[in-house]
Amino acid sequence: MQNLIKFIMIKLSFQRLPLKYAAVVTFIVIATICFQSCKKTEVPVTLTVTSWRVDDMAEMNRIHALFTKTHPNITINFQPVETILYPAALAEKLKKGTAEDLIYLRPWEVGRAYYEDGYLDDLTLEISGLDKYSPINLRAWTNDAGVIYGVPSMGVTHGVYYNKSIFKKYGIQVPATWSEFIAACEKIRLGGETVIAQGAVTDWPLYEIVYSGIGANFYGGDASRKALMAGTMKMTDPKFLAAFEMVQSLKKYFPSGFETKTYEQMREMFAAGKAAIFFSGSWEISVFEGYGLTISEIGWFAPPVQKAGDRVQYVLNIDAGIGLNKNCKNKEAALEYIKWVSGAEYAQALMTELPGFISLTPGTYTVSNPLAQQMFDVSANADLTIRLMAERLSAGSPAGSALMGESLIGMLTGIYAPASAAAYVQTQLDTWYKPGGMK
Repeated sequence: MQNLIKFIMIKLSFQRLPLKYAAVVTFIVIATICFQSCKKTEVPVTLTVTSWRVDDMAEMNRIHALFTKTHPNITINFQPVETILYPAALAEKLKKGTAEDLIYLRPWEVGRAYYEDGYLDDLTLEISGLDKYSPINLRAWTNDAGVIYGVPSMGVTHGVYYNKSIFKKYGIQVPATWSEFIAACEKIRLGGETVIAQGAVTDWPLYEIVYSGIGANFYGGDASRKALMAGTMKMTDPKFLAAFEMVQSLKKYFPSGFETKTYEQMREMFAAGKAAIFFSGSWEISVFEGYGLTISEIGWFAPPVQKAGDRVQYVLNIDAGIGLNKNCKNKEAALEYIKWVSGAEYAQALMTELPGFISLTPGTYTVSNPLAQQMFDVSANADLTIRLMAERLSAGSPAGSALMGESLIGMLTGIYAPASAAAYVQTQLDTWYKPGGMK
């Protein structure tokens, strides 16, 4: 390079250029040579990304196109796996060393296990701005030693979808309190129609959506969740028992044969207009749009509070983070992707392409979908929480989340009364959990 500079300067001297102009020309020539050299040494890289969101292939490809636009030598190959198959498939690939470069992670213990088993990189010092994330969101992908192994990506909410034509038929206004909600259910039931599309085969909706999402207004939201973890409250305490009783009180509004119905069947029943209400999450927005349903046909409202004036206890659940495979061969490129994922462009694209998914990236974003906007707006005037058993209480066996699903199905099918269902969960948790951790 020194010889090159000397040669350029000699050539320029013959042109009798003033020294300051010669220096400028020299800089431009050298910069051009360096740029061309760098371009020649750039090697195209393909990064593989895996997730459980198989229905989002087109949307994720559009999101990734934004990244490729500013990183033209990096191709993103999105390879999702069906939700039910994802955990086993990912575990198998990690063991064999064939897992994707970038991995969508479930929060808390599920994602943490992959780091503790040595499959994920430590991102603590790699990504700037992590301190700006909500502490609870970041904690979902941080181990007890303070190592951050996943960047928070997206969350979801829970609430009530309703059929507008059925509500209109019975002159029902959107209920804000539980008494208003039950009055609406009674009107519809007395009209001979199915009120709530809810089954009792699939256990996770009963725990995650109905008990946690709707029941948080009964058990006291995040304050009670934290008290349960701390051991100052038990599942048998009146507030948690009230949420069990709330779920039991809804049974009369479920369809005939609900004991044999799956979540997917109930979703289809609601989408077909054969039920007035469907308890579910914000992720269903795009599913309903896929059915051809619009805001003119279905609406949504927040979980009703117990009495007027109560503040909504609102589940904004932490859904997905992104980690880096320790065996990734192109870590520099992969880190560029994760840095992008932790930025505003990705966050905005996520909320535009996948309405109902709320970015966990700090910042202010535009929501274009009207149902998603309603869900997002509620969070501004509510006490936020996460699912009851998400943190710590599902780390051991039997997991709190599994116990809740089992006890709620048992209660709705006559095995347990609400009090015995609550006692069963607490007794089983006591076999391994102690405040702050495991026995």
